[in-house]
Amino acid sequence: MSCLIIFQKNATRGTVKTRIAATAGEDKALEIYNWLTSYTHGVAGEVKVDKFLFYSDFVPEDAEHHLPGYSFAVQEGGDLGERMSNAFRMVFSKGYSDAVIIGTDCPELHTSDLNSAFLVLSHNDLVIGPARDGGYYLLGMKGFYPQLFSGIPWSTATVLERTLDIADREGMDYEFLKIRSDVDTLEDWENFSSKTNPSRA
Repeated sequence: MSCLIIFQKNATRGTVKTRIAATAGEDKALEIYNWLTSYTHGVAGEVKVDKFLFYSDFVPEDAEHHLPGYSFAVQEGGDLGERMSNAFRMVFSKGYSDAVIIGTDCPELHTSDLNSAFLVLSHNDLVIGPARDGGYYLLGMKGFYPQLFSGIPWSTATVLERTLDIADREGMDYEFLKIRSDVDTLEDWENFSSKTNPSRA
């Protein structure tokens, strides 16, 4: 039994895409973030696994109306690693055999990436979607490995490298998906927009 974990910030003006807001304004940052989350759920909706959406601060009252069939929770932990570790712990405690986590920052993500991730987990301990900035846009595991989230310098260019160091040290088998780009800055968004012209932003 497989599940998909999605980490999403509550869409509050001034708290999302702050690096974009610094140059393009808070309204534009919120508009871009709303497009990214909508796109992500469109992609996730095509994958036939259970889905858990972990909000950053609270579960909106209308969450189930917008995303029927999802399970909802709030992220718990001090840093990103702790929050992801706790999310994986929760779903594995419910009896899932494998789980994949994504955020809502990757407009290059496709349903085929998610399907490929679950396929990889049928014969590997881990699956990793490397991001061009040195992090990862997707991580999946066939068991609960909390050590993957310990001592990682989050939001730096060495996240992936340090994660692989741990995986290698622990003797884990892993495969990579295609390299994708996240949207963290206005330049990231403009690069993506120039190639695809997204209609909702």
